[in-house]
Amino acid sequence: MLQGARPIPRLRAFAPLVSAMLLAGGCGGSSAPPDPGVPDARAGEVVYGTACIACHAADGEGIPGLGKPLANSEFIAGMTDDELARFIVVGRGTTDPENTSGIAMPPRGGRPNLSDADVYDVLVYLRTLQDAGS
Repeated sequence: MLQGARPIPRLRAFAPLVSAMLLAGGCGGSSAPPDPGVPDARAGEVVYGTACIACHAADGEGIPGLGKPLANSEFIAGMTDDELARFIVVGRGTTDPENTSGIAMPPRGGRPNLSDADVYDVLVYLRTLQDAGS
């Protein structure tokens, strides 16, 4: 610090202004925004409509020769959320011994731009398709 400099009084002059700004910013009365990490079935339905519908149909019943049924699927029902998310992210090639359809499931449904949040949104939406026929 320079000899003889006195920054403290100048900072004190701004303290009431800074305090007022901080208080005004926190007094809006609105609640915090929803946690973006919480999966949302409605958002998942939108993503499904852009990434999955071409092979799995609007109702999740599948399109022969393109994609297996997802509605009321034992495969989906038998997986944890993390297992299903990993399956969506990784996909399944035609040479995978567990591929029973001979049809490739591309990683992220062929949409490499799908975020992990999108994947979990779709997953939650897929869970609603399991309950639809039960």
